[in-house]
Formats: sequence, C-alpha cells, structure tokens
Amino acid sequence: MQMLRDVLEPLLEAVLQDIGVNSQHWRSMLVRSREHDQGDLSLPCFPFAKELGKSPIEIAETLAQALPNNSALGQVSAVAGYLNIKANPEWLASQVMNNGVRIGDAFGKKPANDQQILIEHTSANPNGPFHVGRARNAILGDTLVRLHRLHGNNVRAEYYVDDMGKQVAVLAWALENLSSEEVEKTLDQKDTVNPKWSGKADHERVRWYQAAQAIRQDRSDKEEIEEEIGRMVHASEHGDEAVLQSFQDAYQPVLDGMLSTLERLGISFDTFTKESIFVTNGDVSNLMEKFKTFEIHGVAENGAEYLDLGARGLKGKTEFFFRRGDGSSLYATRDIAYHIWKWKQSNQLINVLGEDHKLQAKQVGMTLAELGEKVPDVLFYSFIKLPEGKMSTRKGNVVYMDDLLEEAQAQASAVVRELHPDYPDELVNSISEAAGTSAVRFNIIKVSPDKGFTFRWEEALAFEGGSAPFVMYSHARACSIARKCVGAGIDVEANLAKTNVPVPDQMPKGMVELLRTICVHSDVLSKAVNDRRPHLFANQLLQLATSFNSFYRDCMILQDGELNVFNLQLSEIARNLMRTSMEGLGIVPIEQM
Repeated sequence: MQMLRDVLEPLLEAVLQDIGVNSQHWRSMLVRSREHDQGDLSLPCFPFAKELGKSPIEIAETLAQALPNNSALGQVSAVAGYLNIKANPEWLASQVMNNGVRIGDAFGKKPANDQQILIEHTSANPNGPFHVGRARNAILGDTLVRLHRLHGNNVRAEYYVDDMGKQVAVLAWALENLSSEEVEKTLDQKDTVNPKWSGKADHERVRWYQAAQAIRQDRSDKEEIEEEIGRMVHASEHGDEAVLQSFQDAYQPVLDGMLSTLERLGISFDTFTKESIFVTNGDVSNLMEKFKTFEIHGVAENGAEYLDLGARGLKGKTEFFFRRGDGSSLYATRDIAYHIWKWKQSNQLINVLGEDHKLQAKQVGMTLAELGEKVPDVLFYSFIKLPEGKMSTRKGNVVYMDDLLEEAQAQASAVVRELHPDYPDELVNSISEAAGTSAVRFNIIKVSPDKGFTFRWEEALAFEGGSAPFVMYSHARACSIARKCVGAGIDVEANLAKTNVPVPDQMPKGMVELLRTICVHSDVLSKAVNDRRPHLFANQLLQLATSFNSFYRDCMILQDGELNVFNLQLSEIARNLMRTSMEGLGIVPIEQM
C-alpha cells in the first residue's frame, strides 16, 4: 500500500536509526503483508539480528513499541520476528473520499503520460481458425494493451502478419491445385465444417490446408509438390510480387475470419504490418550486407551465413543464421528488420511469445544489441493443453474458439433463463454473450503466464466465485443500488458531489476490507503493468468484487427511506472502480444480470 508506505517510511527510518540500523536496505524489505489479516505492510527483522546482536522477535517488539502515534497507523504488532502495520480505517476512508483524482474521480485510470509503447501479440499464422491454444497469446496481449492504457500509457497494438512463410505457401498451393471433392476425399469426411461456420473462410480453408499436409506425406507426386511449394517460398523471400499476391489472396479471408473471432472476445489491433514489406523495401538485403561486416560473421559448408553469438556469451545453439545458401533470407532476419523498424515507432517494445520462442527471442535480442539497437521486453507464456495432449492445427486436434464461445454463450443463457425466466430473449442473449466471452477470457487471464494449464470446458465456463460472471454480478449489484436510489427519488449525483461527509464512528468489517482493497488497487495495477503479469490485476479485481459484496452485506445505503451518504459514495467509488478494471481485463461491465 504505497499511500501508507509514504507515511510510514519516515517514521520507521527514525526508529531504526535510534536502535542502530543506519543502512537503507530495509526499504526494499518493507513489503505488502503475506497474511492479509496481519497487516497491510510487514517488515521482517531477521536481517537486523546480527547487526544489533538481538533476536528478530525482540527487534520487532522494540520497533512496535517505539513507532510514534500517527493518524495513518492503526494496529501495529510484532509477530514471530515480523513488524506488521495495519492502516487506520478512518485514515483509509479519508484517503478514498478526499483523494478523488487518485482513486475517486479517475476510478483507477491514471493520467496520460508520454510513454509510447508498441505491443505486438497474436501474429498467428493465418492458415485456420483460432483455437484455444492460440487464444492465450491474443488474450494476454490484449489484456496487456488494456492495462497499459489504464495505466496512462499511449499504446499501439500490432499484428505482425506472416505473409510469406511455408504454411501460407502450403495453403496457397492447396487452394490453387485441390478441388473440394479431393479435399473431402483426402480427409475422408472427418471433422466436416460445422454448419454454424459455413461461409466463414477460416473454417473452410483450413480443410484445404489439412488436406495438403496429408497429401505432402502420402501422394505419389509428393516430391514434385514439395518442390513447387519450395519454389513459391523462395520466390516470396525474393520479393516476387505475383507470388506474394497469391499468398495474400489465400490467407486474407482466413485472417479476416480469425479477426472476427477475436473481435467477439473484445480483441482488436491498431495496425497490421506484413513481413514481406521488409524484403520488398530493401531493409532485409541491407541488413544481410551489414551482417557480413561483423567480426562474428561466419559461413557454413552449404554457403549459409550466420552470426556466431557464442562469441557474445550465448549458450546452446549459438549460430544465428540470417541467409540461406541460395541467398534468400530467413524469418529471423526479417524479424530483426521488423524490430529495427518498430523502435522507430515507439520508445518501448513488448512482444508476447510462447515459451518455445525463448531461444529465438534471446538470439534476436543479442543480434539487436550487436547492431546497437535496444532489446524489446517479452511476455512469455506457457501453453494450454487438452486433457489428451497439446493442440495442433496441423494435426486437427483442437478446440476452435468459435465453438467454445458458442458453448459459453449457450451455457450462460441456460443459467440466466433459470434465474430470470421473466427476462425477454433479447436481454438474455445480451447477458449470456457478455458473460460467456468474459468467462473464457478471465479463465486464461487469471493464471500466471508462466504456468501451463490443461483446458477443461467445465473450468472455462464456470460461473461460481473466482470467475468473470462473479465479478460481473458484483458490478451489476452495485449498479442496482444506484438505480434503487433513483427510484426512491434520491438525487444520486447531488449526493456524490457532497464533500466533508463524516466518516462513520463504527466501521463494519465489510467496509474496512473494501477500503483496504481500494487503497492497494493502484499499486497492483502498476505491478501488473511493469512486471507484465496481468493475472495480478485479475486477482485484485476478484478481491475488489469480494470486498464489495462484504460491504453490501454489512452496510445499508437506504434504510427506512433514509440515505447513508457515506455508504452511497463508497458504493459508487467501488462500482466505477470495478467498471474500469473490468474494461482493463476485457470483461464486459454490463449493468444487469
């Protein structure tokens, strides 16, 4: 809790100096308490034991007794060698109610700053529909974009279009050479297109891609097919405009279908940049010529050229190949050119990549450093698996995101209809669509990116506590409070504008917990953004919703026709803070459930 730290640190510094601690290392040791019930901030006293010749327990007790009284400090205690400090609830209330720009009026949105950030995420090969395994990149990336904007940063969301790789070449070859009858015969009528997605190009064209993959393995003329696909790839990497156009004609409808799926999840992009641009504009060619002048440049027996990054300390696969023996570039070469271009667009770069890209990202970073360029930040994530194994578009063992979203909407609709049989169909559909898509997003966001997990339908669509629908219901409950006040003839806006509203003498536990949660909200947002850990903010939102429900249980706003202005103001602050936080995570803040 930064606001409490600002008050506590000068007091604690004086006390520590009095007992003989003169270094400033303790500042980094003062952290948010692990046990919420014990305090808001804790200071472990074990590192002081040797310096002072006393036990940590004795030191903690001495500090607890020596800290002077202050309006910000509530309970101060020593427990097992830790100094624990709880903020005074009345002081917290004054901070929440009177510090409107920080917590109230802005409702969690920080003022705009001059940070120009480019976040590249998703960038999936446009060869088939989005599946759940791909979705983690898109959902994490979009959430990071949203949280940065909530933090006040100027963010550009970028999709890097792989418009010249082998997978696109396979799709283009298949569409040009295979009939629909041959595709269905090759796939033996297995996993036909869901009629729901008839006409949606990503679902239809993926069958051409999958058929081509099978044919490349089994058909008698597979060598000729492979040679033709190789020719197309080679031509594209030399900037052949006709081939690149055929690639675009093949992938663009698929990409459009993928983007429509992402749009349903609230995911959009500001810009799209094609990989081929850096070939056709000469950047890649110039870059390869520059690499040839480096002292770590090397040539393999087959004529391929590389940079020996082992000379710069890289372990394992040390050769960074940038040119094939036939003179064409590699994806990694084009990626370097792309990053140099991106640094001209912003002052911070963030890439969202699967954990299998760690070596590649390290090579890119070291090569950029060799060029005198800055290195991008990276959010790595672990993969989602099905109970039977890893998902793969190539193998066809996937759960398509479109199907998942339909199932989520259907299950949400059943719940809403059971709870509210009087709701009209239009309202049920609106609520269930919002709840279903939000549930899917939150199921992915709330898990730390570095932790893999197995995708299970029942978990993704859970509507109990710890889920997006739980948060949405809490927000809707807060909205209903404001509506009830209006219905009772109360001028809500006028009451919210009142200042110097007295703090209650008796503060129920639910009120205190809500105040404590609100006062750490900005801290958690900053940590989630700076550490690239969106799940921290997801858990904070769950805590906010839980605390609000406790407040709702303990604190009446309208009682016997009388309005409690303090409780109304606190309820509205919490409601709006939930709303902006939900928007920051891509959860739809509907007002009725």
